[in-house]
Amino acid sequence: MATDPKVIVLEFNELVPHLVSRFIEQGKLPNFARLRDESMVAVTDAEEAPPALEPWIQWVTVHTGLTYAEHKVFDLDDGAKLDEPRIWDLASDVGRKVWICGSMNAGVRGDSINGLVMPDPWASSARPMPAGLFDPYLDLVRAYVQEYTSDKPPVTKAMMLRFGRFMLGNGLSLKTVMDTLRQLADERRNPSKWRRAAILDRLQWDVFRKFYRKTTPALATFFLNSTAHFQHYYWREMEPDAFRVRSSEESQRKYADAILFGYQKMDEIIGEAFALADKDTSIVLCTALSQQPMLTHEETGGKQMFKPVDQARLFAFAGITAPYEYAPVMSQQFHLVFENEEDAIDAERKVAALRIDDGSIDDLMLARRDGNRLFSGCNLEAWPSPEAKILSSASNEALPFSELFYPLESVRSGMHHPDGILWIRTPQRAHSVVDRKISLTEIAPTLLELAGVRTNHRFASAPISEVDSMARAAA
Repeated sequence: MATDPKVIVLEFNELVPHLVSRFIEQGKLPNFARLRDESMVAVTDAEEAPPALEPWIQWVTVHTGLTYAEHKVFDLDDGAKLDEPRIWDLASDVGRKVWICGSMNAGVRGDSINGLVMPDPWASSARPMPAGLFDPYLDLVRAYVQEYTSDKPPVTKAMMLRFGRFMLGNGLSLKTVMDTLRQLADERRNPSKWRRAAILDRLQWDVFRKFYRKTTPALATFFLNSTAHFQHYYWREMEPDAFRVRSSEESQRKYADAILFGYQKMDEIIGEAFALADKDTSIVLCTALSQQPMLTHEETGGKQMFKPVDQARLFAFAGITAPYEYAPVMSQQFHLVFENEEDAIDAERKVAALRIDDGSIDDLMLARRDGNRLFSGCNLEAWPSPEAKILSSASNEALPFSELFYPLESVRSGMHHPDGILWIRTPQRAHSVVDRKISLTEIAPTLLELAGVRTNHRFASAPISEVDSMARAAA
């Protein structure tokens, strides 16, 4: 029986159950193998279908125990608006310390918390806690993650200096330094900038580990997204025979092992998590959902997405004159935040009115408003005709599509799947396999129980019964 129960939740977004099994059997993921063999192993069911099968929806369910129909958080960066308690709110309310590191679409109920919160890099409204502590880190990482398709992310020398000082004082490890130097050296020989995502993972892990050791929280969450990104863009290169449209030999040479690379880098972090956990700590691996090959866009060569070449030019072309703050989120989507609701209403109308001039595409732009915030992005999933122009009703002008939008790095070849991974390694380290799919709504009460949090909050689902059975059998 743990005397000071704690839990570390490794939130490795969208890892795929059968890929983990395949790579383990190939001997390429030794720490995943150890974690599996010392855990209760289950597959979760997101219990949603598109368009509600999205990680920024499913992670809110994991953290609250509420279904999408109950929490109604649909867009990335809207999680902070939810007034329902997360697991960390409930743990903090009873005096247990928490450390929330990068959890997707997170928020905090109230103005304070017993611990630390560093929001995900796509968040513009979620508040870091304590205020100011993580700003040097977040400012730089957000610039790279939100504008990862840009050759020149909006990063200044001052930002780099602040980031460097923060990392030197907050956990930068020799391994991360050496990995970074090897990466930069490799980029001189090969076009391998895509691997930088793993360096960001290492940096975030260094920060997590530093503050974990400093604060010894009862509940800690650590989120990574890099491998999910690799799966979305490089599944076609990993399994070319699964697709009707094959990528080029050069692309296969560059990216065939990209997904495996992501899993192996996460395997390293799992190994270091073992060293971080004491005898009273449970380690939980949760993915919320997973992926599968995207075969729904083969007739157009795969799903392509587009971002503004110059957002200021695009919105001026649309006729938007009111001041706004541009806040990119994931892939092609972004928020425009206006000073008042009237300006947002006007912008919503003008963005929605943008059209391809031949009338073939009626919904060129997503335009969804919430108060003074407009959520938008290009809806196209394939190149329009080479002659296509965009027509603005506000200015009565037409500009070539390629002058206003550019394609993301490659076509998508991985799409979401409702199955997810849930492995729970309790201090007893007993292995078992659950023969049913577990609802995501069961995870929140289970995590609180593992962390020794006793709360009066009523969840719709009970804690996972198999965890109790496993602990009793091992006792």
